[in-house]
Order: sequence, then C-alpha cells, then structure tokens
Amino acid sequence: MLVLGGGGVLGEAWMGGLLAGYEDATGYKLADCEAFLGTSAGSIVAARIAAGRALPRPGGKADLLPTVPEVRFRRVPAAVDTVVAPVLNVAQHSLAPLAAAAAALRTPISSLTTPAAELALALSAPFAEAALGVTTPAGALARIAALKALPRASGTLGALRESLERQQLSFDGRLLVAAVDRATGRRVIFGAPGAPEASVADAVIASCTVPWLFAPVPIGGAEYVDGGVWSPANLDAAPVKRGTRVLCLNPTAGLRGPSAVLSLARNASRSVTGFEATVLKARGAEVSVIAPNREAGLAMSPNLMAFGPQEEVLAAGYRQGLALAAA
Repeated sequence: MLVLGGGGVLGEAWMGGLLAGYEDATGYKLADCEAFLGTSAGSIVAARIAAGRALPRPGGKADLLPTVPEVRFRRVPAAVDTVVAPVLNVAQHSLAPLAAAAAALRTPISSLTTPAAELALALSAPFAEAALGVTTPAGALARIAALKALPRASGTLGALRESLERQQLSFDGRLLVAAVDRATGRRVIFGAPGAPEASVADAVIASCTVPWLFAPVPIGGAEYVDGGVWSPANLDAAPVKRGTRVLCLNPTAGLRGPSAVLSLARNASRSVTGFEATVLKARGAEVSVIAPNREAGLAMSPNLMAFGPQEEVLAAGYRQGLALAAA
C-alpha cells in the first residue's frame, strides 16, 4: 500500500520524482498497489497513480504544469496570530507522550517568538498543518478552535479541479483521500466504506484546501478542508492487515532550515507519523516511512507552495528514488 502525505507544490514534485525513480530502478509499476491513501498534495499523486497515469520524470516539464496558485509570504490575518501560539503549545505537549522523538517539541512557546515574516511562512506553507494535526483529545479541541478562529478564505483551486475533472477519475475501492470536516474537526476518508459520497475531484480539492488560503469545499451538506489539518499523512487510516507492506512518503518530515517554527513543525510531522506507523505495526503491517533526504529537503525549504524549485525538487526526488531502490 502507498500512503502519500501533504507537502504543497514542492511536496508533490518530490513524491512524484521519488516514485518515478523507484519505478525506473525496480521495474515495479506502482499502479499495481492494492491501495492508495493520499493527504493534500499526496492525494493528487495518489489519484494520478491509481488512474494509471505516468509519473513525472526530470525534464518532463509538461508534467509539472502548476495546478494550484503560488503562495508568497505575507502577513497573516490577526485572528491567526491569536490562535497559532496556543495551537502550537497544545501540539507540542500533546505529542510528547506519543513518541520519544516528541521530546524535541518541548521548547517553551515563548521562545518561538519570531518576526511576522517567519510566522507568515509557518502558516502559509502546508507543513504548518503538522502543528494542528494532533490526534489526541487536546489536539482535537485545538483543531476545532483554530478552524473556527480562522477567517473564511476566498481563494479556490479551480485549475486543479479542471485538471482532475478532465481525467474523469473514479473511486475504485483502492483510492482513499483524507480531509477534515470544517465544522466538527473530524477526519473523513473519502472512498472508504461509510464515507460521504463524493467525486474524486471534490475529494482531492477538499484534501488540498489549506483552510487559511482557500475556501472550504462543500460536499453532501458539509464543508471540508485539508486532511493535513488532522495529520501530515494520516497513516493510521491505512486499511491494513497482517503482512501488508506500507510505503509512506512524508514530505514535511525532511524540511531543513534555521527557523525555530520550521524545526517545530518538522519534528511534529516526524513524531505524529512515527506514532501512526507504530499503530499500523501493531496491526501486523510492515511500514516504511520515507522523508526527503538532505538534497531534496534543502531544495524544498522553506516555501512549499513556490513553483520555482519544482524541477530541482523533482530531480532530487528522482535520485532519491533510485537510491531507495538500490538500498
């Protein structure tokens, strides 16, 4: 099974490149996987693979046409300023019991005071979702509070929707897409038994809708936002049984840079996904979680929604995929 996490424009490029490199090195066609679970950018890649479409390779510029608006650093709304510190604080304390790696998150929130530009960076890129996506009860309360406090965004993902609709994709029992109900903060896995009826295009758009950047997506009388608000990869939602082999790509776990907020979000992403991997292993699954290596992580940081480094990130991901196959 393939589980693909959130990571914006550059996370999508890295995952596509890595998986293409892995295919080329092994000859294995990822479209033959028994199931795919995608979150945010990962849902785009998962839908592409499940539909049998070719992954992008270095030099294939036609495969890297922008499908979401580029997000530049900007001052975030005042309502976000008032909620982000308590949310980060809840995140770091809620994560601590989940994994030993969470010890890195215990920096007092007062030490994370940063210039407005750095705070805007943390909130404008999808890796900030790791700070909101805590699955403990305290994290759920923080998530609901944050979603209610955020001003209603007006941006849309129209170009991505048009691209998905042209492909006439459908849920075939293998594709799963994670999103979050904006009103309740609950996670929903579209394509899973009992989930609300939705088209693949609507589900993927919902999963990619970062709530402070884009308007929520209405599906079946409810409104949905980015699945990364719950978890960077939602790995624990993978339908596994004993012996299932799971490969999870987590773009936000490999970002690099000196920012304290970036470091916090990266460690939160690693800790949450590590805990979720432990849950699957307890069910008898074999789980491998891959993050961007140093080359790819440096190319991706700090703004995951920038188009400029796409080719560089794709190529770095491709080389990492080749290396992964040889390991």
